Amino acid sequence: MNAMGTPAGAVAAGTALLTDHYELTMVEAALRSGAAHRRSVFEVFGRRLPHGRRYGVVAGIGRLLDAIEAFRFDDATLRYLADRKVVDRTTLDWLADYRFGGDVYGYPEGECWFPGSPIVVVEGTFAEAVLLETLVLSVLNHDCAVAAAASRMTSAAAGRPCIEMGSRRTHEQAAVAAARAAYVAGFASTSNLRAGEAYGIPTLGTSAHAFTLLHDNEREAFEAQIAALGKNTTLLVDTYDVTSAVRTAVELAGPELGAVRLDSGDLLLLAHRVRRQLDELGADRTKIVVTSDLDEYAIAALRAAPVDAYGVGTQLVTGSGHPTASLVYKLVARAATSDADAPLASVAKRSPGKPSHGGRKTALRAYDADGIAEAEVLRTGGRGEVGPELRELLVPLIIGGEVVGREPLEKSRERHLRARAELPLSATQLSRGEPVLATVYE
Repeated sequence: MNAMGTPAGAVAAGTALLTDHYELTMVEAALRSGAAHRRSVFEVFGRRLPHGRRYGVVAGIGRLLDAIEAFRFDDATLRYLADRKVVDRTTLDWLADYRFGGDVYGYPEGECWFPGSPIVVVEGTFAEAVLLETLVLSVLNHDCAVAAAASRMTSAAAGRPCIEMGSRRTHEQAAVAAARAAYVAGFASTSNLRAGEAYGIPTLGTSAHAFTLLHDNEREAFEAQIAALGKNTTLLVDTYDVTSAVRTAVELAGPELGAVRLDSGDLLLLAHRVRRQLDELGADRTKIVVTSDLDEYAIAALRAAPVDAYGVGTQLVTGSGHPTASLVYKLVARAATSDADAPLASVAKRSPGKPSHGGRKTALRAYDADGIAEAEVLRTGGRGEVGPELRELLVPLIIGGEVVGREPLEKSRERHLRARAELPLSATQLSRGEPVLATVYE
């Protein structure tokens, strides 16, 4: 495995066709006009957070670095483009030698972001940088959306573990990415074995209702599971009658029973009843796990219940109602000529409702005397003064085409907990509100 926890060679397949047709036709036109080799700066940012959200979460950086490294046009890919006349021969020859040789800076994974935050900055020639647009947005829009939902869920869980269980509710590859993003934002484990293999995320799972229905009765099903997995297993107790199932579970496993899982009904009421029953039967150390289409609001509503862990599926992998982070990839500066030393000039969109702020920016977070974040400060035209009340946010990810920003997934996970803890307390409120940090342009 590499430092990211990804199996060596796991990203061998090229990613060059994970893009939009017009990225390549822009390159062809720019090569014809002579502008393709102008030094350019692109920024990834969100104009706004999803309605009511207080902060965003950066996730997918590690996956993106792997994908950029694998962005190559091999012979088969070039034949496909030639056969369908997507671009001309000159462009095909240029693509055959493509290797991203520029620089990428970004917010490190697990960091929080706000409207306008330059989450990723891509610097290189126009042609080599514009080709990455679709790939960059595809990875980050998905992973940041899942991580933002996951962060709200782990915050609502108030220290109780959350289990990612959304594989059957999304595309098979998206499920692996979602498990990774959820882990960055504080989830304790996943049911997805591929995510466990690829990223070292702890995996969990025992049985579904089908296993109980397979047997002639609940007792036989529980006996079979305990015989295979031990008394510390988690038994699903709501296939028929919860009270009867809990009684049978404790009869068979005794006080060593690991946990019972509730997957339907009034979870708040059932959790209290099951906790009381378990305690009366002497299984006071047996935990209660709840599932059943949970989101951050349901988790918060169960905070006062005797629940020990939450299993979350659909709402997590779909971003809890916001399946994309709505990030964009915009040119903010470019040189007037192809001369490598030509100065960069600021450029920006003025489209109604879709403006951008031109210029290569430095991103900093401002703090008050108590160490609580106050604002997102974006400076154009240089780093400027940086005092103890300001923290620089952009870090090098790729320099001269070489990846320099890989890090263990655990580091990203720890960073998110720190970054979230630095935000004002209102950041963790689930009621709708404005972003907790204002974005200041200097």
